[in-house]
Amino acid sequence: MTAHPISETVASLMPRAKAELAELVAFQSVADPAQFPKSECEAAANWVADALRAEDFQDVALLDTPDGTQSVYGFLPGPAGAPTVLLYAHYDVQPPLDECAWLSPPFELTERDGRWFGRGAADCKGGFVMHLLALRALKANGGVPVSVKVIAEGSEEQGTGGLERYAEAHPDLLAADTIVIGDTGNFRVGLPTVTATLRGMTMLRVTLDTLEGNLHSGQFGGAAPDALAAMIHLLASLRAEDGTTTVDGLATDADWEGLQYPEAEFRTDAKVLEGVELIGTDTVADRIWARPAVTVIGIDCPPVVGATPSLQATARAQVSLRVPPGQDAAEATQLLTAHLKAHAPWGARVAVEQVGQGQPFRADISSPAYTSMAQAMETAYPGEKMQSSGMGGSIPLCNTLATLYPEAEILLIGLSEPEAQIHAVNESVSPEELERLSVAEALFLQNYAESKRA
Repeated sequence: MTAHPISETVASLMPRAKAELAELVAFQSVADPAQFPKSECEAAANWVADALRAEDFQDVALLDTPDGTQSVYGFLPGPAGAPTVLLYAHYDVQPPLDECAWLSPPFELTERDGRWFGRGAADCKGGFVMHLLALRALKANGGVPVSVKVIAEGSEEQGTGGLERYAEAHPDLLAADTIVIGDTGNFRVGLPTVTATLRGMTMLRVTLDTLEGNLHSGQFGGAAPDALAAMIHLLASLRAEDGTTTVDGLATDADWEGLQYPEAEFRTDAKVLEGVELIGTDTVADRIWARPAVTVIGIDCPPVVGATPSLQATARAQVSLRVPPGQDAAEATQLLTAHLKAHAPWGARVAVEQVGQGQPFRADISSPAYTSMAQAMETAYPGEKMQSSGMGGSIPLCNTLATLYPEAEILLIGLSEPEAQIHAVNESVSPEELERLSVAEALFLQNYAESKRA
């Protein structure tokens, strides 16, 4: 069977893609100046802008968004009368967490066991490189048949909404007939998948105060209420005994209809230790795609090393709540806030601060663009048909775009399959997935342009 010319071109471009991804991964672009210098994000943004200019994009600009970060925009005009497609990725990344747990430096792209390791390799610097590969392959095979807008966000991982607010203030900027969000992933390596739903998210910081200052635990312990114990008690109220999320007034019984996630496969993908139970009830797909899930993602408390026998006067925690389609993130925020205030023990003083929020999203997978993508994926993945699944993560921009451009079709694809371990140590990308999805995206743009001409 003769290889498709697009496939051959993408294969020839892979060494260049690896070199470029290595350059991009090297930027420590965590959009939190308390952790990494802002200059790292600015340098990454400039790299993205230069890459777009090199591909003949016009109107390339670094957009200063309301949260203090920059998103990168560019426009590549297509043939007269051609539809416009918006390609999305983000260049900011999660912090590396425990760098000592990485088998290779997190900001140095390293090949190992057939994968490329580095923070952002899959989520989502690899997504930007995927867009570049698809466009280059089209240029080498007759040209790009659509007008293309690219937007690379600078604070997606922080959830601070900079690009969302910018888009709302400049509604014409990202207008398109179809939008390809390159920030999700296949259900597993080799199985082409579009994402049908995304959970939304709300992020809260809760602070408890119980004493005017720290006290000696021997002299006062047993009667004086310490804030750290109060925080442990409060956070425990967010889960039932089986681990199910329990926020007062928040429904937790929705069912997922569609592609299922066998429990044995999930345990392997999640690397659950032998003998440790999964949390929640009913199917895995119900739990991770159709129901809310609370996670305590950080606690301010004394470290074990250097700890003193003291009662803590103040404790602080950051709580994330994933919100499934069918529920409103703003209402979930209110319910979580009320729960935290109602369940603080011993009259502890409670302060709750919202630090991020995004609505859930549901795509229309019956739309014509999905037909074009299905055809493209069958060519890029011989012998496989496109599947649709949910995704437990959040991309708040999706709902903003759906609201601004209600006629636009939104497709979600990407490189974050389970082996990628995004947000964890030793994040990696499969070069085979990068190659095949780049082929799929290029073919999709051809198919989509043809469907609009028909």
